[in-house]
Amino acid sequence: MTKKTDFIQRILIFTVTLLILWSIPVETRAQAEEETAKTTGDFELAKNLDIYYSLMRELDILFVDSIDPGKLIKTSIDAMLKTLDPYTVYIPESRMEDYKFMTTGQYGGIGALIQKKGDYVMISTPYEGFPAQKAGLTAGDVILKVDGKSVKGKSVKDLSNLLKGEPGTGITLTIRRLGKKEPFEVHFKREKIKMKSVPYYGMLNDSIGYIKLNQFTLGCGKDVKNALKTLKEENHLKGLVFDLRNNPGGLLIEAINVVNAFVSQGQQVVSTKGRISQWERTYKTPQHAVDTAVAIAVLVNSGSASASEIVSGSIQDLDRGVIVGTRSYGKGLVQSTRDLPYNSKLKLTIAKYYIPSGRCIQALDYSHRNADGSVGHVPDSLMTPFKTKHGRTVYDGGGILPDTVLTHTKWTPFTRELIVQQVVFDFATHFYVKHDSIPIDFTIDDATWSAFKTYLDSIDFSYETRTEKVLDDLEKQSKKEKYYDALKDEFAKMHTLLKQDRSNDLEKNKQDVTELLQEEIMSRYYYQKGRIKASLSFDKDTKVAMDILENPQLYHAILSGAHKANSAKK
Repeated sequence: MTKKTDFIQRILIFTVTLLILWSIPVETRAQAEEETAKTTGDFELAKNLDIYYSLMRELDILFVDSIDPGKLIKTSIDAMLKTLDPYTVYIPESRMEDYKFMTTGQYGGIGALIQKKGDYVMISTPYEGFPAQKAGLTAGDVILKVDGKSVKGKSVKDLSNLLKGEPGTGITLTIRRLGKKEPFEVHFKREKIKMKSVPYYGMLNDSIGYIKLNQFTLGCGKDVKNALKTLKEENHLKGLVFDLRNNPGGLLIEAINVVNAFVSQGQQVVSTKGRISQWERTYKTPQHAVDTAVAIAVLVNSGSASASEIVSGSIQDLDRGVIVGTRSYGKGLVQSTRDLPYNSKLKLTIAKYYIPSGRCIQALDYSHRNADGSVGHVPDSLMTPFKTKHGRTVYDGGGILPDTVLTHTKWTPFTRELIVQQVVFDFATHFYVKHDSIPIDFTIDDATWSAFKTYLDSIDFSYETRTEKVLDDLEKQSKKEKYYDALKDEFAKMHTLLKQDRSNDLEKNKQDVTELLQEEIMSRYYYQKGRIKASLSFDKDTKVAMDILENPQLYHAILSGAHKANSAKK
């Protein structure tokens, strides 16, 4: 039986049922509808589904151009679900691999990040130990063909779909590489790619350790515990910086397991409450902890969501550690998936999370969020106080507010354009071609900085500051209002001053550019571990966390509520 035939049969059954209902006398139809509502749901649902089917049928038959029913229905489903909340979504069969990756960290493919480069797509980061890296592909390699077919003009999404596939299947890429005169072919097999949930852990100094957790996929709790055990066994560990920045969350059970690394058995971590009683549950730590005494500073930011907020929030509520950073994302909703026909799924919100103090992580208002979707400013009137295990006052209203709140200086337009225009990336590619190796403690020395300045002068790099944009707008407006002739000399002077100032932008932004260069170059030789290790040498959030951990009096004062941590600027 074809999918289309099955669909038509279900519609016929549904229509016959409606006809039977409509044949009932008017005086008894209301009772029949009431009984139907009790057993099969609101009759309004059946009525509107019939309207929807009839509408689609008329469009398919009579609309002036041929329509794509699948595309139309997908659009309507997405628009409908958006009216509920941002997290209830329809997952068609074509996106099932992405869904599996989100929950398991696994997919079939070559094991590399890709990004657009002109008309083509290039390798931006090959993952160490996976097919792309083992086949010799490097960051900066431009993919010209896949299995002999040109991919010119393909989007990143299109090429990603071509690179993914069943483990064990072969793939041939035609590559253009800096330093090679002619393109060349690389043939290798796809593998099951399992991303590391803990891409890096190590010691920041003799007594302070560091663990980075990227995602809450299956088994990540075990990974965190193993990292913590290794740090304890091989070092005199007095404190730990646990980095959850930009961790979007994942599996609830793994959030429990991660907390369990630091919290003793039987402690409540989170409870869920929903409209249906079966979703009301309380989750406690199931096993003995790895360490319940080591001082902990958890790093969070606006990209820390869901399971990250359960972990950081429960550690805060249980007074197990201090939280450092910026307010977290504010997603305290429980999601479940339901199977739909034709290998599709519905991921829907079924409950809310409540951490040990009783507060809900979920933002109270969806409409006042930052550009990245995270919690915006929460007015005091919308926040309710709660108490931690030792009596500290904490608040709801959306996300986890750190004990030490940091403010961040933003990149200047100059620095941002170096990233957007891939200048830093391309220089790292040139550097990699000229240097076979670098030490693990590599830093940007005077020679490398001088080489970057020379490279910047040799390329067509241009940008416009906000001040220049405002000046251009003012100049245009002055022409409209007939003031330009009187002001043109002043405009010329200001343009000259701004041009002279731009020549100094590289030196003014030297610190930020140096950090970006060091991270990008280190990633070419030591991959993701190298990038993280390089970033830690500049990371001001980590430095603040270390300062707290190295001051036991301050650390315990924060946990006892005796010290109200001030905001720190970075």
